Amino acid sequence: MLNFEDPIPAQPSAPRMPAAPAAEPLSSALTGIHDTRRIRAEDKRIINGQADVNQLVPFKYKWAWQKYLDACANHWMPQEVNMNRDIALWKDPNGLTEDERRVVMRNLGFFSTADSLAANNISLGTYRHITAPECRQYLLRQAFEEAIHTHAYQYIVESLGLDEGEVFNMYHEIPSIRDKDEFLIPFIDILCNPEFKTGTPENDQKLLRSIIVFACIMEGIFFYVGFVQILALGRMNKMVGAAEQYQYILRDESMHLNFGVDLINQIKMENPHLWTAEFRTEITGLLKKAVELEYAYAEDTMPRGVLGLNAPMFKEYLRFVCNRRCQQIGIDPIYPGATNPFPWMSEMIDLKKEKNFFETRVTEYQSGGALSWD
Repeated sequence: MLNFEDPIPAQPSAPRMPAAPAAEPLSSALTGIHDTRRIRAEDKRIINGQADVNQLVPFKYKWAWQKYLDACANHWMPQEVNMNRDIALWKDPNGLTEDERRVVMRNLGFFSTADSLAANNISLGTYRHITAPECRQYLLRQAFEEAIHTHAYQYIVESLGLDEGEVFNMYHEIPSIRDKDEFLIPFIDILCNPEFKTGTPENDQKLLRSIIVFACIMEGIFFYVGFVQILALGRMNKMVGAAEQYQYILRDESMHLNFGVDLINQIKMENPHLWTAEFRTEITGLLKKAVELEYAYAEDTMPRGVLGLNAPMFKEYLRFVCNRRCQQIGIDPIYPGATNPFPWMSEMIDLKKEKNFFETRVTEYQSGGALSWD
């Protein structure tokens, strides 16, 4: 029996190896400096900052911290939404038209993987290059919300008994969906490349470009045809459970968009040399391409009129939305005079302010710390 009081047998002597260099402190590894001074708010920067990223306070970017708090206050989970009426409607052969079913299926096909792309872009790319702890805190929350959204689409697919292989492979197999994703993926790959580092004007512009693509194009343009379509179904008292979840997702995405716009403008303010005329021209071209891709998606999902909507109506709507994105980041509108053809959407998709869809739901989360577990 082993006796722990016995001396440990002597081991053969091994060749003496050079001493390994001491491990670099975590704060230095993340910031590139050995500095023991206390962090000042004025030392922080959105990118290429030299202040310790582990130190959340003192706050400099209070807008980012407030958005984090607001997002936490609006927490929700898909399983809270009752899908029984949707299930009955979907199983009823006369419940939805073939065009309405096509809208639902195409929406689930796009969104089920789009939010996974967004989560990967945040956690594997953008987060690494942002050096403001307040902004990182919101990005962590945003990544979790993208996971909730992917969960929500899976929950709808499962509830309706859809073919998961068909839905989740649409981003490979349906051209109008694949084209949007293929437009986005190169901007993910740039930031997720482990060799990519900011610190030069060229790479800093690459980061800024990718943030613009994901905030203003993916979340600010590519999601809007789908939101209109599913919320239109909800207004007709169809697929009400799915529509409710899309409302919650829309609330989250509105906050993601607003955070992204603030992030873009803060980077511009701190790095004005990046915002060149050539760069603005390039961004304008990307926005135009995004409108074309999203309109092609509208045509594919709605080859005929349905839900009181038709694809041509979306051409004007997407131009209107694109102009708003331009104004938000300081680019001249691309489509002067474009108007919103869906005034009924103003309560659900207001591009100036956020509507609180959680007025009757958020109280239990906000008061969670006071619950009694007896």
